[in-house]
Amino acid sequence: MSFSISFATSAQTAGASAISLVTKGGKPAGLPALGEGIDGVISRAIATADFKSELCLTLDMLAPANSDAERLCLIGLGEPATMAGYDWMRAGGKASSVAGKAKKLVIFIDAPGADTSAANAADFALGMLLGTYNFDQFKTKKKDEDIEISVEIVTAAAEEATRAFEERKAIGGGVLLARDMVNLPANVLGPREFADKALELKELGAEVDILDRAQMEELGMGALLGVAQGSVRPPYLAVIRWNGGKQDDAPVAFVGKGVVFDTGGISLKPPASMEDMKGDMGGAAAVIGLMHALSARKAKVNAVGILGLVENMPDGNAQRPGDIVTSMSGQTIEVINTDAEGRLVLADALWYTKERFKPRFMIDLATLTGAVLVALGTHHAGLFSNDDTLAGELYDAGLTTAEKLWRLPLGEEYDKMVDSRFADMRNTGGSRNAGSITAAQFLQRFVGDTPWAHLDVAGTAMGSPKTEISRGWASGFGVRLLDELVRAHYEDNA
Repeated sequence: MSFSISFATSAQTAGASAISLVTKGGKPAGLPALGEGIDGVISRAIATADFKSELCLTLDMLAPANSDAERLCLIGLGEPATMAGYDWMRAGGKASSVAGKAKKLVIFIDAPGADTSAANAADFALGMLLGTYNFDQFKTKKKDEDIEISVEIVTAAAEEATRAFEERKAIGGGVLLARDMVNLPANVLGPREFADKALELKELGAEVDILDRAQMEELGMGALLGVAQGSVRPPYLAVIRWNGGKQDDAPVAFVGKGVVFDTGGISLKPPASMEDMKGDMGGAAAVIGLMHALSARKAKVNAVGILGLVENMPDGNAQRPGDIVTSMSGQTIEVINTDAEGRLVLADALWYTKERFKPRFMIDLATLTGAVLVALGTHHAGLFSNDDTLAGELYDAGLTTAEKLWRLPLGEEYDKMVDSRFADMRNTGGSRNAGSITAAQFLQRFVGDTPWAHLDVAGTAMGSPKTEISRGWASGFGVRLLDELVRAHYEDNA
């Protein structure tokens, strides 16, 4: 099922399903267009069903005889004073779930008392776009095969909402891309296929370079290459650049862990739920989704996205616990657990980004530790940073987008836990205690003085709680969050 969404100042409901938004204690939107005298009929239905108009609650009814619509559904908005952009997205997602199989859907959103600005109308439409996502490309029998619904959103701000939705569609496209990447099985999406997906961003105006094994060997990326040496599928480093800012402006940089499948290597994972490790590239998925969004909406910023693309397999050539590798930075790493592989990939990717691009900041995203699930569950991603300003901007962006972050500490005491007897450092803290923190401490050794943040998205990129706008396994977490960060603080809108 897919939606063709447009905005209009008025619409005919003949032969259509109609959705009307209603605030708590208020009147439904679009009453005059729904039919003569329909106000009283709807009021009685609301009273009979004791419909409270709480946010995303619905009341479905057959359309009254004096209405041209075939079906009518009310969706609650709750208290108008508390409505924010994400609440409008939730309402749009709810609308997508109650659309049914009508060929035409007319939605009246100008509920009395509600702030139906163009931005909120566009957020509602984005919620519909994200809410209808369904990963079913491998199903031979599809429930909603070839169903396209024409959606007309009726609002006084139709012209402005149409323009605002163009940007929202670019962001939505990035979220859907990230979801697809996480959902795809590893036999379909290997390092090469992921790199090829990055190359497709050239169509949006991005510059893309793909570094192969030989080039990474020349750069000295022993940490990343050590993870990949057990797989028959070679590693790649994808470098995506969007140059939408001033020529001399330093870029903002985003680095993603792209382990397309993680067996744990020689430190083999238990078999239960190992199939979920196809999603161990959720950080890289968020970065490619973000770069899609920035490129598609022509963001006025210079941005770099780096994807470290490898597979971690337990072949006869795989690295062993106790091996010592030399990273691109020249620092040596004792690999005491081959299942702590993501930080090895990020170590070289972060150093490469810092040295080559001299960015304004670096943010890495990774499904890095199970420990972050123990600490935060699936409602927040872990945030670690060496820069209070960047951390605060990220936290605020999380509140705006409802892709929430919680800051966890870094410190000298934790840093000592990754010291090694035989090398400059080891790739874990050596115990289960503070596992997410010691992973972040390890990464901090590869960022120098560059403002940096690490987002551990192990609990939010896949298997997170279902919402009105995300009803599948992969959420696309991080795309809207980072787009909001860039939009709010780093775009040149002079």
